[in-house]
Amino acid sequence: MLLLTQVVLLSALCATTLGCPTIVSRRQWGARPPRSRVPLRTPVPYVIIHHTTGNRCTSQASCSREVKGIQNYHMNTQRWSDIGYNFLIGEDGRVYEGRGWKTMGAHAKKWNHKSLGFSFLGNFSNRIPSAAALNAAKSLIQCAISRGFLKRSYTVTGHRNVNPTSCPGNALYRVISKWPRFKAKP
Repeated sequence: MLLLTQVVLLSALCATTLGCPTIVSRRQWGARPPRSRVPLRTPVPYVIIHHTTGNRCTSQASCSREVKGIQNYHMNTQRWSDIGYNFLIGEDGRVYEGRGWKTMGAHAKKWNHKSLGFSFLGNFSNRIPSAAALNAAKSLIQCAISRGFLKRSYTVTGHRNVNPTSCPGNALYRVISKWPRFKAKP
């Protein structure tokens, strides 16, 4: 188990150094096709951070199960066209493609047209995500800039700063509030 943890951390470090984190595609995690798509005009000026409040996941298999469950909830119960987030971040250090770079999300009412929604898989009200997850999120932001999907003058904010919610959880919120380019009042 220790060797696997070292490999995941090394993978996250390499991804951060070389550009984009490991992104698990929709096909790889077993996504259903979306009912429809609305193009997102990029580059956008905002990254909105969320947490799913669901189960913790620490492997590609367990995180893929979580992402599939979230997609089913969003499509079947919420009646959305697809999973709401652009990307989801597991504590395995991998990023899971939701709607992706070019499709408008359904993660923050009145902000979807001008933001990317990144959601950490798990509940981060009382604990922070793993270092691998936090590094993957930071790497994903840099990846978005380098690929032209996020403005270089971007702002990071929490879901609670744009909609009435406690998301992304108090522990995670304290972490992101110390990130460069964070603003509580975007």
